[in-house]
Amino acid sequence: MSIKQLSIFLENRLGRLYEVINCLGKNNINIRALSLADKADYGILRLIVNNKNKALKILRDNNFSVNETDVIAVEVEDKPGGLAKILSYLVENKISVEYIYAFVEKSNKKAVVVIRVEEIKKAENILKKNKVKLLKESDIKKL
Repeated sequence: MSIKQLSIFLENRLGRLYEVINCLGKNNINIRALSLADKADYGILRLIVNNKNKALKILRDNNFSVNETDVIAVEVEDKPGGLAKILSYLVENKISVEYIYAFVEKSNKKAVVVIRVEEIKKAENILKKNKVKLLKESDIKKL
């Protein structure tokens, strides 16, 4: 039940982030969640969008270096300790989190968090067993 994230390689130069965001906006692609990690010479922009296939084609057609990555999107109780509870299930089962970021919108009055782990299927099974709601691509489009 993983979802697809778009990972875009960006040169670290003035206006490059704008170029990606503007390109998507002009093509009616809505960004639902994002994260930007940078190094001295480049950055990785990670996005969850409302129309992944269209966004992927547009970005590639505009010569952006983009890949798809499987991630997990989960509902988290929007209260102190809510995220810690979810992460505890992964830690107890020795699953390391590579990175994490949150959605702009909520789902059913709960926060939505994107989690990248190496062992996605194992993590999904553990989270389901602990009654954590995993979101599907169709759920993302409704946010």
